[in-house]
Amino acid sequence: MTADANTSTGTATEPADDPAAKGPAVTDWRGVASEEQDELSEKVSVLLRTRSRRLLGDLLSPHRRAIALLTGIIVVSNAAGLAIPYLVKVGIDAGIPPMLKGSGPATLLTVIGVILAAAVTQALTRQAFLQLSGKIGQGILLELRRRVFDHFQRLSLSFHEKYTSGRVISRLTSDIEAIAELLQSGFDSLVTAILTLFGTAVLLVVLDVHLGLVALLPLPLLLLFTRWFRRQSAIVYRRTRETVALVIVHFVESMTGIRAVQAFRREPRNQEIFTRLNDDYRGANARSMQLVALFMPGIKLIGNLTVGGVLLYGGWLALHGEVTVGVLTAFLLYLRQFYEPMQEISQFYNTLQSAGAALEKLSGVLEEEPSVPEPRDPESPAEPRGEVRFERVRFAYVEEMPILPELDLTIPAGQSVALVGATGAGKTTLAKLISRFYDPTGGRVLLDGVDLRRLDEATLRSAVVMVTQENFLFSGTVADNIRFGRPEATDRQVREAARAIGAHDFIAALPDGYDTEVGKRGGRMSAGQRQLVAFARAFLADPAVLILDEATSSLDVPSERLVQRALRTILADRTALIIAHRLSTVEIADRVLVMDRGEIVEDGSPDRLVAASGRFAGLHRAWLESLS
Repeated sequence: MTADANTSTGTATEPADDPAAKGPAVTDWRGVASEEQDELSEKVSVLLRTRSRRLLGDLLSPHRRAIALLTGIIVVSNAAGLAIPYLVKVGIDAGIPPMLKGSGPATLLTVIGVILAAAVTQALTRQAFLQLSGKIGQGILLELRRRVFDHFQRLSLSFHEKYTSGRVISRLTSDIEAIAELLQSGFDSLVTAILTLFGTAVLLVVLDVHLGLVALLPLPLLLLFTRWFRRQSAIVYRRTRETVALVIVHFVESMTGIRAVQAFRREPRNQEIFTRLNDDYRGANARSMQLVALFMPGIKLIGNLTVGGVLLYGGWLALHGEVTVGVLTAFLLYLRQFYEPMQEISQFYNTLQSAGAALEKLSGVLEEEPSVPEPRDPESPAEPRGEVRFERVRFAYVEEMPILPELDLTIPAGQSVALVGATGAGKTTLAKLISRFYDPTGGRVLLDGVDLRRLDEATLRSAVVMVTQENFLFSGTVADNIRFGRPEATDRQVREAARAIGAHDFIAALPDGYDTEVGKRGGRMSAGQRQLVAFARAFLADPAVLILDEATSSLDVPSERLVQRALRTILADRTALIIAHRLSTVEIADRVLVMDRGEIVEDGSPDRLVAASGRFAGLHRAWLESLS
């Protein structure tokens, strides 16, 4: 069943969870709390912008030479474009009078030829610019996707337990798409607009100072208007990224838990939540369109009024012989070039703010540090034996609620240990610490005498393998899933692993045998078959320590018998930690640990504990009664 999206757990990387988004309550009539909130919000905004610029600079760094070449190309392209109105002025003032006097069209034809050359230069450099900028943009996106995917994989389990899959998908899809739009079209618009604005402003003043000042008179108003638009759009587009992330989160969670949704008739409530989130997203986009609808016509209105004013004043100057017709014509052409980029800048701001909000989220994720960091000077034992030792280990998911108050435990190499106890006793926490999904808050966990925090990551993952009750089968064939932890394994080794744990017969009976596609999450197989494939995967990986976390709890009796036979094979001559509520699984262990509130209250062989009158004996009697 899916939780309401507006209560989904986020991280500090989400703007909705930033301190600025929450802030102190406004309780003082003098506005002191509000001022503190504004100050905190500004500090958070500065931090977000700083880390976004740092990420962008890091992504652009490998392309410095290409960007320098790109800059030269666009300068040449804009220079050619800016030259055309001036050449028109020369053609009118220097080319037409000789023709009227009968001297021939030589000067005019020369000017026309130069105009054509400038147009061809502009077209060729424009083509080169688009090709090179596209190549740079795709290179940046490739690196960004690689970094995000790699970083998500390296982040600790604690991060993924609180960062919903919908938010992960949003980072890799909509956020990167927003940056892609900026790189593919926004950068081109910005550079062209800036060069055109500055170049045109200079040329207007050079052509005629007085007329140029009249043309540039509305510039302060334009700058103020643009500044207002930039600030408002920054707020709106950050909200847009937040709302689209919530829509994706709710959609992904609903579809991932579709069985529970349908089983509990959750569809109406989920639809109600989705409608509200979708409406929020629509509202955020509508607000952004309102800003554009105000900004673009406003720019156009100012531009048309300026053209009218220049035409009126320029016409008066021309009548009095103070400017030529060519100069006035060039002015009108340049004004058209001057105000068109302002409208392009408004479109660029749309793209920039959307990409900026996306970049803030991505930079936040990429700067998220794993709670289980890799060792700086790792140790790599030659051949792990599998001895596990807990030395005064303390652990708590929440500081005020310790799960393991202080645990001392030694599991000799090759020993099978079963953990039993009530839910919340600390069994799975013990398994997660051995797998180093978490680090203890106190004490040490050692493998063959080496602190796990000092152990090389590759060595740890090859030495310790966990099998859970919900083993994830990936898209691909049965053989691909068995060799998941050992990709270099041959087909023969895959089959031998399947035979060893008793999975070969059912796999061979599949339509394509080991080449059968397992379907989404192994949906074409029964729970018992998926468990056997998972055991074959673990057997082929051949770890020194194998952890079985409720690996048989969801199986029916026939499937459990198959798995029990497989367990005796897979547990032979290796250290094993078995977490199980079914005592049929516990019976195959060499040793049983009964846990209660993070402490071991009973420790011994299954037979000895059954013969005693402790907790395990009571659990065993209850289990026998349930079978009769």
